[in-house]
Amino acid sequence: MTMAQQMGNQPLIVLSEESQRTSGKDAQSMNVTAGKAVAESVRTTLGPKGMDKMLVDSTGSVVVTNDGVTILDEMDIEHPAANMVVEVAQTQEDEVGDGTTTAVVIAGELLSKAEDLLDQDIHATILAQGYRQAAEEAKNALEEIAIDVDTDDTETLEGVARTAMTGKGAESAKDQLGALVVEAIRSVADEEIDTDNVQVETVVGGSIDESELIEGVVVGKDRVHDNMPPIKEDADIALLDTAIEVPETELDTEVNVTDPNQLQEFLDQEEEQLREMVDSIVAAGADVVLCQKGIDDMAQHYLAEEGILAVRRAKKSDIQALARATGGRVVSNIEDITADDLGFAGTVAERQLDDDDKLFIEDVDDAKSVTLVLRGGTEHVVDEVERAIEDALGVVASTLQDGKVLTGGGAPETALSLSLRDFADSVGGREQLAVEAFADAIDVVPRTLAENAGLDPIDSLVELRSQHDAGNNTVGLDAEESEVGDLEGEAVEPLSVKTQAIESATEAAVMLLRIDDVIAAGDLKGGSGDDDDDDAAPGGPGGGMGGMGGGMGGMGGMGGAM
Repeated sequence: MTMAQQMGNQPLIVLSEESQRTSGKDAQSMNVTAGKAVAESVRTTLGPKGMDKMLVDSTGSVVVTNDGVTILDEMDIEHPAANMVVEVAQTQEDEVGDGTTTAVVIAGELLSKAEDLLDQDIHATILAQGYRQAAEEAKNALEEIAIDVDTDDTETLEGVARTAMTGKGAESAKDQLGALVVEAIRSVADEEIDTDNVQVETVVGGSIDESELIEGVVVGKDRVHDNMPPIKEDADIALLDTAIEVPETELDTEVNVTDPNQLQEFLDQEEEQLREMVDSIVAAGADVVLCQKGIDDMAQHYLAEEGILAVRRAKKSDIQALARATGGRVVSNIEDITADDLGFAGTVAERQLDDDDKLFIEDVDDAKSVTLVLRGGTEHVVDEVERAIEDALGVVASTLQDGKVLTGGGAPETALSLSLRDFADSVGGREQLAVEAFADAIDVVPRTLAENAGLDPIDSLVELRSQHDAGNNTVGLDAEESEVGDLEGEAVEPLSVKTQAIESATEAAVMLLRIDDVIAAGDLKGGSGDDDDDDAAPGGPGGGMGGMGGGMGGMGGMGGAM
């Protein structure tokens, strides 16, 4: 189908003049190039010796990070094919919390190997079938070499947390932070483990190893009245999601006052209602009130008179976290509050944190919601430590739910690569070539780890393979010692991180390879590399379509500049 096909003497216009279209090999080549460019932009951050990226946005704010998904989120990527690879990182982050760079690098390498086979006239459908078979076999092979771990295995769980933090700014205190992360996840573990129940508070100032775990919740508010006590021991806590105020009438009401006494009666009645609300709270035995909405000035005065510490306009998430932590029930009708609705905490105290007054609710029996307070010398350091901790929380939670781990450092990928080559022999037809290409692509992980650690990638791969051939499944790249060595118990990763990385990378690569036609309505603008933009960033893969090619130029320039 051409843009305008001749019908008799009348040309038939199928696509609008603004549309751009790239077909067949050109479309595949363009999409593969876009995917590879994304992978290349994060490849140098992989592993414990990976480098960091400095990302500066249009407003001038700076992010310095080693975290794959953060880098790809911050980069202004507009090419549609490139965005499909970015989705791989986002899926990985959402599902298992770590391994984002690994997933993207594998996706890029699968595309790169596919390009060679496409040039040899292997059809994309054959490639897709071979890749899917290889991915299925890879997951089975990983299951076989996985090590079982249970909730009580503190050493392995801390190893998992440390491995997730290695190379991400928190490295200097990873032993202590790893222990805090495991303790935090254990505290909030139910049938399901929700990492949202671990709040993370950051403080600029002090050093990373001064970070602490608080068995309870930190609410970013201070008491509403200075006459209230700043600290309460053995506190019974009322949690309210309604205001301590006189409710307004639902209809617009006009009150005509003809006598000053009537006005006084009106005000007295309001005060009486507020007094009753406070009396209900006092009668229930509450020492502390945390209110999601407002507290009237007069009610504040009454609460202060009773010696009750109160906070207003607390976040809904904080109130829910407090319900989990203190065992209290969130009350919507103040008149109905009873002692059974109250939560309990050993200490409720107002303290300064990062120049702000905040309320610490701690010393809680069996806290199901906890807070990690992270410290660091500068804002950039604290931000990166927070990202490292988020990854560590995710992987420890995944490990506890999954119950299986692998030795890291490129060991599982080397084992996979070998077993997939054996598997390829049993696959008939041209799919065999795709399975072999998949095995080659998986090698990118140990190869990149070696490069980033300053080792010779070829020598390292050869030694890794010979060790794994001899049955040493736990031998990987020991970046600390800059050599190939046994990493059992040193580098530990959840099985789910690897299986998810392979799954999402394969799906993204297959989807891109199966596209043989890209039709863009109108000019597809991209990044900073529009065709008519004098300041377009140099470099970057071009491609058939003007706007698209320009877009990748912008992104490629960014990738190159980093």
